[in-house]
Amino acid sequence: MASLTKNPNVNKWVDEMIALCKPEKVMWIDGSKEQLDALRAEAISTGEMIKLNEEKLPGCLYHRTKPNDVARVEDRTFICSRKKEDAGPTNNWCDPKEMYAKLTPMYDGVMKNRTMYIIPYSMGPIGSPLAKVGVEVTDSIYVVLNMAIMTRMGADAFKNLGDTSDDFVRGLHSKADVDPEKRYIVQFPEDNTIWSINSAYGGNVLLGKKCFALRIASYQGKNEGWMAEHMLILGIEKPNGEIKYVTAAFPSACGKTNLAMLIPPEGYTKRGYKVWTVGDDIAWLKPGPDGRLYAINPENGFFGVAPGTNEKSNFNALASTRKNTIFTNVAINNDDMTVWWEKLDKNPPVNATEWKGEKVNGPEYVAAGNKLAHPNSRFTAPAENCPCISPEFNNPQGVPISAMIFGGRRAKTAPLVYQSFNWQHGTFVGSIMASETTAAATGAVGVVRRDPMAMLPFCGYHMGDYWAHWLEMGKILGDKAPKIFNVNWFRTDENGDFIWPGYGDNMRVLDWIIERCEGAVDAVETPIGYEPKPEDINVEGLDGITTETVADLLSVDKDLWKEEAAGIEEFYKKFGEKLPKELSEELANLKARLSK
Repeated sequence: MASLTKNPNVNKWVDEMIALCKPEKVMWIDGSKEQLDALRAEAISTGEMIKLNEEKLPGCLYHRTKPNDVARVEDRTFICSRKKEDAGPTNNWCDPKEMYAKLTPMYDGVMKNRTMYIIPYSMGPIGSPLAKVGVEVTDSIYVVLNMAIMTRMGADAFKNLGDTSDDFVRGLHSKADVDPEKRYIVQFPEDNTIWSINSAYGGNVLLGKKCFALRIASYQGKNEGWMAEHMLILGIEKPNGEIKYVTAAFPSACGKTNLAMLIPPEGYTKRGYKVWTVGDDIAWLKPGPDGRLYAINPENGFFGVAPGTNEKSNFNALASTRKNTIFTNVAINNDDMTVWWEKLDKNPPVNATEWKGEKVNGPEYVAAGNKLAHPNSRFTAPAENCPCISPEFNNPQGVPISAMIFGGRRAKTAPLVYQSFNWQHGTFVGSIMASETTAAATGAVGVVRRDPMAMLPFCGYHMGDYWAHWLEMGKILGDKAPKIFNVNWFRTDENGDFIWPGYGDNMRVLDWIIERCEGAVDAVETPIGYEPKPEDINVEGLDGITTETVADLLSVDKDLWKEEAAGIEEFYKKFGEKLPKELSEELANLKARLSK
């Protein structure tokens, strides 16, 4: 079938990929309903997808991956910059020539007897000055159908590229034999190229997601004067109709999706507050004509973790999955062809198929300590399904950002919320972001894991250079830069129980953050940053949480922070001469303030 573009750069590259992979058939994905419906029907007929209950889950499909292919594989993920030092100490590096030489034979003829699907897609709204174009070639219908949800896919994507530009990201994917020993997810930042082989799992094969939208885009942003961040984007509408937008970065298991789709507490809702979701995972940020920082969500859907998602924990995320959603590695209720996962409710289906495909008695299976759904099972849901999706979701200019929030999971160290002294100090606060391991992770509990800006696995170049880019952006934005905050919903009492209620009540902290951005409320200076006066956090209607509780949640233990400073110093050593001197200064200043 004929190419969807006259662009010679795209067509030349596609021809090279066809010559390398030698598919039996080639299909350009135009994004039309007819074509996607035919692909869905084909996937159902071959058993690659299972059709779910059309009345209860209209347009929804089920897919299972091989048990050896259920998550991102950081040890098989490479940043192949030409110079090793450009990848930095936190990425796996290989010389690009060597990696191309290793992988090219693996792709040679890999699509014999298969169809190659050529997927043009836009990251960001079509026509947005912040959007970028990608082309992914793949031998997986699963990838095509997921990319149709996660991106703006099809012929229109080429509008931003035009007929001459070479500025598109080249993505080559083959599931090959799904052999974990030969699995590679490789980014070549200087070549605008991503190669993925021997995986058929979302995060490794939907190349628009972490591979392009963070690893490649962070490198592009550094060179082009913008930022690609692992951040949600949220709008907070006040009773007078004014909306302020914030972004927020959290390591995994810190409630990022819950915050992105927050439902305000009753008192706020009654007064007319609303929360709007612009994005749940990734933000691309660029200074606008007025000098403020504007953000778009480059994605068009949610690739969410299913287990733990329920009406109470995240009503809006669950509602997003009610139609036209793909479920991967969850359990099936065979009685009515619906889906189930741990913590969806307390009633595992009796007549169940667990995620690997075995028919089991759900309650007995769970009682024996087994999981019906894989812990990293997923839903791919269209953003337009979300009840609180922002009216600005498709705004090509993006939304202006007032505040950026960092967070982690700390039992004692970090207070409920504090504000950085300025952008440079805020960059420092982001660079020292950390979470303590919980029992669920691995044996040791309370081990501090640093994850700067929640970007550790996703930064496409040297993290020292990444921090320097943050500092540079601060200089460009000047006094129009967003204010930077740190939050911690996870302080615990002497019994190890969380003190702060979290979930929708996090709105009370966001409320203070917005007031700080507006200059409407004072703060208290502490050695680590500006904190609220306890009485300025609204606790009305909260059971058992008083202003005294808030004062306790805001306490700064200098001895714990001195230990923290030592941990930061140790972590910073990794980055050698690439550590920006401004961050060393901020660490020295923190130590001095703690010693006073």
